[in-house]
Parts: sequence; C-alpha cells; structure tokens
Amino acid sequence: MNKVILVGNLTRDPELSETPNGVAVCRFSIAVSRDYANSDGTRETDFFNITVWRGRAENCGRYLKKGNKVAVVGSLQNRSYEDKDGIKRNVTDVVANEVEFLTPKNAQGGDGEEAPAQARRERPQLEAIDDNQLPF
Repeated sequence: MNKVILVGNLTRDPELSETPNGVAVCRFSIAVSRDYANSDGTRETDFFNITVWRGRAENCGRYLKKGNKVAVVGSLQNRSYEDKDGIKRNVTDVVANEVEFLTPKNAQGGDGEEAPAQARRERPQLEAIDDNQLPF
C-alpha cells in the first residue's frame, strides 16, 4: 500500500502548467511540522513537493496561495535525474489524489475570489434518492 496524508502550509504559490497533450498539472510544496520537539525544544519542519493533476490541478492553481493550509492525500513517487553537473539526484514527490483547502475563506487572500465547495474538496455529487428505493 502506498498512501500518505499530510497537513501543512504552502511554502510558495502553486505553479500551474499543462503537458504537451493539454493535461493540467500543478506543483507546489508544503511545510509540515513534526509532532515532537528536538533536544533544543524546537519543533522541526519537513518540506514535501506535491504534484496534482487535471481538474484538481486547475483548482489548486486558481485558489491556493503561499501560506494557505491544505490537507493532501496521495501516494509517494520516486524519480531520479542528472543535475547540470552530471550528478544523479533522487527525488520523492507526493502525487495528490485529494487536496482539502483548510484556510478559512476570509483569510484566503489573493484576488478575493472564494473557492467553491467543490474546489475545496472534490467529491462526486450523489443524486437524491427516495427512501422507498433503498434495498433495506
């Protein structure tokens, strides 16, 4: 099983782009404080790179800003590349399946545009059913 759940704050504005095939992709990073303090009494922070695809990517690019608090549910993905000096680098990213916007609307900042409920957490809409249609 490959599943990760993180709650943290964006360290920079998200970067929204498209693949050559027109698929939206949004990248941002979040800072997550550890639950415990080190020997100096300071809580350490970890930084995670997040990648979001398609409609969720568009919503993240449109409504998130540096400093916003988010919850991310996704999976870890490893990749490697050679840097400009020819040194092989390994990177671990979180590929998000869900992104919950946790910053209150009135603290959203940006262009003053509110994030719709669907953008805060994309859930499929269920059609209303009559109690007589239930199988029990």
